[in-house]
Amino acid sequence: MGSTSAHTNEGLGRRDVIKRSAALGLIAVPTMSFLSACASGDSGGDDKVEKGTKSAKNPLGVNETAGLEVVIFNGGFGEQYAIDAEKKYNEAFPKAPKVKHAATEKIQSQLQPRFNGGTPPDLIDNSGAEQMDMGVLVGKKQLLDLTPLMDAPSYDDPAKKVRDTLRPGVLEMGQFDGDPVWIMYYAYTVYGVWYSQTNLEKLDAAYPETWDDMLALCEKAKKKGIAGWTYPGKYPYYLPFSLYPFIGKIGGREVLDKIDNLEPNAWKDPAVKAAFEAYYELFKKGYILKGTPGLTHIQSQTEWTKGKALFIPNGSWVENEAAPTTPDDFKMMVGAPSSLDASDKMPFGTIWASGGEPFIVPAKAKNPEGAMEQLRIMLSEDSSKNFTKSVKSLSAFNGGTDGLTLSTAMQSGVDVLKKAGDNVVNPRLQDWYVKLQKEQIGIAGIGEMMAGRATPAETIKKIQAFADAAAKDQSIKHYKHQ
Repeated sequence: MGSTSAHTNEGLGRRDVIKRSAALGLIAVPTMSFLSACASGDSGGDDKVEKGTKSAKNPLGVNETAGLEVVIFNGGFGEQYAIDAEKKYNEAFPKAPKVKHAATEKIQSQLQPRFNGGTPPDLIDNSGAEQMDMGVLVGKKQLLDLTPLMDAPSYDDPAKKVRDTLRPGVLEMGQFDGDPVWIMYYAYTVYGVWYSQTNLEKLDAAYPETWDDMLALCEKAKKKGIAGWTYPGKYPYYLPFSLYPFIGKIGGREVLDKIDNLEPNAWKDPAVKAAFEAYYELFKKGYILKGTPGLTHIQSQTEWTKGKALFIPNGSWVENEAAPTTPDDFKMMVGAPSSLDASDKMPFGTIWASGGEPFIVPAKAKNPEGAMEQLRIMLSEDSSKNFTKSVKSLSAFNGGTDGLTLSTAMQSGVDVLKKAGDNVVNPRLQDWYVKLQKEQIGIAGIGEMMAGRATPAETIKKIQAFADAAAKDQSIKHYKHQ
């Protein structure tokens, strides 16, 4: 599963857990002309298949003889998990033609003409460096509302709706401005402070649950020639993976909501100041690996797996992405942000976790009921376990790990989610305002501060100005927490 499009500047969501090819320049940057062209495609027939009869076995009323076409993004998750779930669809509807399956890295360029012509596939895994802009698709009414799927009985337990089987935040991520659910995120990413249990044990240390303990451990490591932290200095928008939930923990989730809503003075909240000053202390005390501001994501992860630094802010794709350099006895784990002090609004264990791998059903799909049924099958315990086993990622299905032998990194992700309970935060800046989050807050703001080129006070002032400009910018669509 590897990386994300985090460090490309195509203006794409960075949650999608893949896309190294874009970072390597193997993929052309998508143009807005396609997005507008794609989004205005109203030609083409509305030759939807007739609906089938609803029953306990067929709650969405799938036409039992109609074909289904699925296109999967062929990235680090591959396509086998989808093929396996499609076999179950074929078994459920033996009179229908076999599911027509395709996989591609070029979602946008391959599907553009079909959106234009009004003949899109029924189900699309809209991921990767050529991901179609979801905000544009939603704004132009190009997507089907998936609420009927959410309200359908779940595959394993008819007494439970599909919506009640999802992990925290998954359903909300598929919503823009209100109730319709436009996107079903299938993978689930845990963000936080990643570390090696082995390397902490060598220092006779446990994961620091308070910031004082964090600083003390970094000091202990420094005396042994080990840095406390490293991060992708070239792509410092990784820092928020641990910094944003730290802010939320200190000041409450409403602080993060105000930041997402681009409210005036949201960045001037005392929780932001406290969090920034704490991170700045890591720089001031020399606890950050020398040369970090010049490192890429891969380079910083490699220094970390070599044991040169104890901690790195990252997402759960790091296990697969750093696998080539990770020692067998590394015991990779993830920790929630340390507590700043006793006045924090949220308990230790508060974590950022959210969906990835966005599946959509086009409004002009021929067989929308079949597409939703395929998603219902994918959200079964069996399909979810198959996904987790084969790609080393949790799925959006809340469970699906019982009886599986998980790596320490995955088990750690499961454990922190369990400890967090309802204390899962989900900042939306990174999918609502990509440029603001990456280039401005990340690189020009937090990155400059952590490199020691700006103070926390200067950084807050600068970031607030960026957010105010984005709030006034009429060329971008604005979203609000409901």
